[in-house]
Amino acid sequence: MSKVKNLADLRKMKDELQNKINLRVKSDSPDAIIQVKVGMATSGIASGAKEIMNYFTEELEKRNVEALVIQVGDMGYCYAEPTVEITRPGEDPVVFGYVNVDKADEIIEKYIKNGELVEGIIPANYNSID
Repeated sequence: MSKVKNLADLRKMKDELQNKINLRVKSDSPDAIIQVKVGMATSGIASGAKEIMNYFTEELEKRNVEALVIQVGDMGYCYAEPTVEITRPGEDPVVFGYVNVDKADEIIEKYIKNGELVEGIIPANYNSID
């Protein structure tokens, strides 16, 4: 983070941070847009999830992809951290494991934008009860 030398620097920093917050919470109906959930429990953070969370937040905004980026706790896949769950509108969630910056870029370009599955999906090991 850069040093604040004057009031203009502080305002610029505030605006940048506000834009990041808006990207995370801007939707009245989150089911209508793409949701990106980043596992940020202790094991996730230790494996680099904070960098991945920041990457998704910044890159989705740069690429004009409307998405809700959410920090969540343990997803139960500690062996595959950092983990990211992506939910496209009207589709079942998909969990990706071992996500690094390169994998996050591939997820954005191929899966989020085009719906094309990429390597790294963790298969669901549970059934939902309806």
